[in-house]
Amino acid sequence: MLKKIFLSALFILFILLSTALYRTFTHTPSITGIIVGEEISIDEVQASQNLAASIRFKTISYQDEEMFPYEEFNNFIKWAAATYPEFHRVMKVEQLEHSLLFKWRGSDSTLAPILFEGHHDVVPIIPGTENLWQENPFAGVISNDRIWGRGALDDKSGVIGLMEAATYLIKSNFQPKRTIYFSFGHDEEVGGGGAALITEKLRQEGVQLLWSLGEGSFVNKGFFPGIDKFIAPINVAEKGSANLMIIAKAKGGHSSTPPKKTAVTILAEALVKLENEPLPGSLEGLSAAMFNEVSKHMPFGYRFLFANRWLFGRVLDSQLSSTPVINAMIRTTTAPTMLNGSVKSNVLPIEATALINFRLHPRDTTESVTNHVRSVVGSNDVEVRFLGGREASEISSWDSPGFKIVSSALEKVYGEIVPVPGLMIAASDTRHYSKIAVNSFRFNPFFIVPEDMTGIHGTNESIEVDSFISGIKTYVEIIRDGSSN
Repeated sequence: MLKKIFLSALFILFILLSTALYRTFTHTPSITGIIVGEEISIDEVQASQNLAASIRFKTISYQDEEMFPYEEFNNFIKWAAATYPEFHRVMKVEQLEHSLLFKWRGSDSTLAPILFEGHHDVVPIIPGTENLWQENPFAGVISNDRIWGRGALDDKSGVIGLMEAATYLIKSNFQPKRTIYFSFGHDEEVGGGGAALITEKLRQEGVQLLWSLGEGSFVNKGFFPGIDKFIAPINVAEKGSANLMIIAKAKGGHSSTPPKKTAVTILAEALVKLENEPLPGSLEGLSAAMFNEVSKHMPFGYRFLFANRWLFGRVLDSQLSSTPVINAMIRTTTAPTMLNGSVKSNVLPIEATALINFRLHPRDTTESVTNHVRSVVGSNDVEVRFLGGREASEISSWDSPGFKIVSSALEKVYGEIVPVPGLMIAASDTRHYSKIAVNSFRFNPFFIVPEDMTGIHGTNESIEVDSFISGIKTYVEIIRDGSSN
């Protein structure tokens, strides 16, 4: 009897192992020929100098609108007109507040238009970090084959890159069949009111975009284990956001006679509960599609795990959750950001509060997140108050013409590259334009390595000259193919 059980178990193990190995060995990328694009000759020196010059304008967006340095924005707009005369001559230009909308009329009015967007505002320098910068953040210095300064990645490289690419095509006597819009927002970092104005203007004019392409992720290398290829996560959706206030209540009094639990300790317990019970996250839907493709290029061990998620799903989810960026791709994240307690060191507060920011995965809603928090911290001593937020965007199709055009352009410029659908974990102006577009994508065609990420909203923001030029060439291909197909 025991022998039969042992043999049966051995047979089942053999079947499982055989199945797992078969799935692993067939979990490989499709073999396709590399698309070779036409030679695109960009003046690297001039283009780099133009990006550096744009950085010198302190187009900083502040939460307090009265602090906006509008003169800097005006000067940037004048500089752009003088630096890119062909771009401004060929296109109809409209200014909405300090945001810009350009229309490049196509030869075939029956074709739905497309839109490219970026933003020329930047975030402030973190007070006290000025001395941590290798180069002055607003000097626009080019050194060590990099362009340094605030906006080098986020997002003046996108704005300047698009104008460089369009200017190249104009000088090449290119005429688009499909009408093209270029939209450059002035306040993306504080909500994108300019993008909202432009979107509403286009909507009132009856414009329905075939697709739009705006700021998002980058071509990257070194972000995924064991992969030495360029990975291009073209974001087809972006996460939503919700702000909740946790209010812990207790009797106040003098700190010399504290009760067993104060409002602060009650609040702390609530926050620990939330940390220990995060919203569920797993590889499914969009996240699964991305990792399914990326994992085909990983070493055998990783391919074995990803090819057999039916066996190792929980192990994978746990492993992926340990990396902050990847964790953010597979679940709604929980981030306590602002705390408030007593007014004085010897006063027990009646209330202690915490503001928690949630970035919503497309599977969750503001309502479901609020209900989750109330369920986890539910107590007569704790109030959960929803302060506001927005839902995650709709998911655009990665089997659509726009996605395929961006992917093809990347292959023409970068050669061996892996385009995959991705999820943008932050917010962008694209959430506005997506209201009038069949599909919307969030992607910058510049390449970065993990170390570059700390510069975005941090210190020593910079971009490699080669990366910037490659991005311009990719924009050329996208504009040319997108407006002709």
